[in-house]
Amino acid sequence: MQWEPVIGLEVHVQLKTKSKIFSGAPTAYGASPNTQACAIDLAMPGMLPVLNQEAVNMAIKFGLATHSEISRHSVFARKNYFYPDLPKGYQISQFEAPIVGRGHLNITLSNGETRQINITRAHLEEDAGKSLHEDFQGMSGIDLNRAGTPLLEVVSEPELRSSEEAVAYLKALHALVCYLEICDGNMQEGSFRCDANVSVRPKGQTILGTRTEMKNINSFRYVEQAIEYEIARQIDVLEQGGEIIQQTRLFDPARQETRLLREKEEANDYRYFPDPDLLPLILSEAYIQQIGANLPELPEQKKQRFIQTLGLSAYDATVLTAQRELAFYYEATLAQITPQDPKLVSNWITGEVLAYLNKNSLSITQSPVSPTRLAQLLTRIQDQTISGKIAKTVLETMFSNEQSADTIIAEQGLKQITDSNALNQVIEQVIAQNPQQFEAYQQGKTQLFGYFVGQAMKLTQGKANPKQVNALMQQRLNSPN
Repeated sequence: MQWEPVIGLEVHVQLKTKSKIFSGAPTAYGASPNTQACAIDLAMPGMLPVLNQEAVNMAIKFGLATHSEISRHSVFARKNYFYPDLPKGYQISQFEAPIVGRGHLNITLSNGETRQINITRAHLEEDAGKSLHEDFQGMSGIDLNRAGTPLLEVVSEPELRSSEEAVAYLKALHALVCYLEICDGNMQEGSFRCDANVSVRPKGQTILGTRTEMKNINSFRYVEQAIEYEIARQIDVLEQGGEIIQQTRLFDPARQETRLLREKEEANDYRYFPDPDLLPLILSEAYIQQIGANLPELPEQKKQRFIQTLGLSAYDATVLTAQRELAFYYEATLAQITPQDPKLVSNWITGEVLAYLNKNSLSITQSPVSPTRLAQLLTRIQDQTISGKIAKTVLETMFSNEQSADTIIAEQGLKQITDSNALNQVIEQVIAQNPQQFEAYQQGKTQLFGYFVGQAMKLTQGKANPKQVNALMQQRLNSPN
């Protein structure tokens, strides 16, 4: 039997506010345990929540950017469950009336295909604290620094059909919230984490199968591995005559497998009801329009501008706009080159620069070569001071020290040879050293032309201008003398 996976994602986006969603406690990462939890976060008697307006603004920005319905009337609810790092015994969230309703997000797959994935909702809620088990013998430590941190939970429709589509959706969502500057996107710190709902059904069937949920996966690679494993596990269970039980599972990266955490709760298990301490959130049309007027250029808009205005290929534009900081690095480099050459800059960033960063596990913001220094190097290619091949050598040196391209070129004697008389002397020397090849060329073996050019470049240690060498060599080899 052929099986079809059905995948839906719930992504917790930690909003980049300075204070928590219902209190004035700070949200900075990495503070000592329980130093950023105030009386409201600790659920002290008589403490009342006050909604953070900036968290609301960020949710509206997201809704507008995803062409979603923005609720003019939304309500906060209590989601009741007991866990040691949840002091109140309930989490303030949104249930029946979320701030952001149906919308969509476009994704691009590796084959160039574009798909629209619908978003069911995005609602505001507070994060819970954190339980620590490793450092306590027979006990658990509770850190409430994270309790009350504002989250926007983005729920997709179950329209994803493979792990590739799921990762493409996650990356598009990650790029969007970073462009909007509502989230720092740091997956290692838990600022962007994903719950994956996975089921399988016979191909062609419209009824959904029983799903399992994998909680708090915090890397694109782990999401892909977890989904692949769970699809294979469910298919194996069904083909052995078993049935899938709705449950919550954890992904173990070391074993690359999922394992049971608990049987899955239903919504009614949480006994949702409107929070009596918080008034309904009422938004005016003018308020929403004011926020919409200040939206930045979004990833898809920037991508289309790179294609249509700068003439980049769809592939290059997709790579460069996948990360907000990478797009800014590209534009900052391009702005410092005259005349502007969008393709030249794109080739070097997507090629040499990203290759170095990937090899050394660095982000673009950690690049040792700034846009200004890279622009200086590319300018020397444009004015033919150095060739592209030599430029790669210069860039390798620039990655290891803070010298400018001009300093490295001067100190290492890498300036390109462009003097025609000097190049003609090199060509004559090559011909003199290869009389048999020269005679063969004269007798019609013209494929040796590349050999002669290569010898000339070798003789000049790559410093000769390749275009000039080609032109002068062509002229010399085809001359009657």
